[in-house]
Amino acid sequence: MNKRRMIWPLFAALFLTGCGETGETEQGYRQVSMEEAVSIMEEAENYIILDVRTEEEYQSGHIPGAICIPNETIGTGEISQLPDKDQMILVYCRSGNRSKQAAGKLQELGYTNLVEFGGILDWEGETEKGES
Repeated sequence: MNKRRMIWPLFAALFLTGCGETGETEQGYRQVSMEEAVSIMEEAENYIILDVRTEEEYQSGHIPGAICIPNETIGTGEISQLPDKDQMILVYCRSGNRSKQAAGKLQELGYTNLVEFGGILDWEGETEKGES
């Protein structure tokens, strides 16, 4: 088989697998865009917004209604603030790295309805300071 014939099947495989950013990840949680997360917040009921930054970062400004459970503390035991493992939990951090880590750890703890939406750096809505 010549090189040209080998390239087309590879190209087709790459094209068919797609390269979208949203959807179920290998870790078992859903990644969505900030815009989709805002839509979920506007339309859904009975969800938790989880900020996984440090307490100091949270106090400096967070999404209204969010609770703070730092990523570094997740995985060390049961989480009393998150008793319902089937409740929708929208997870964010500063830039999106820690929220992915936290969503993966929460999934390992048995949480089933996780939505990771990146970082507050991309948030265009209001923020509040201090504890909520």
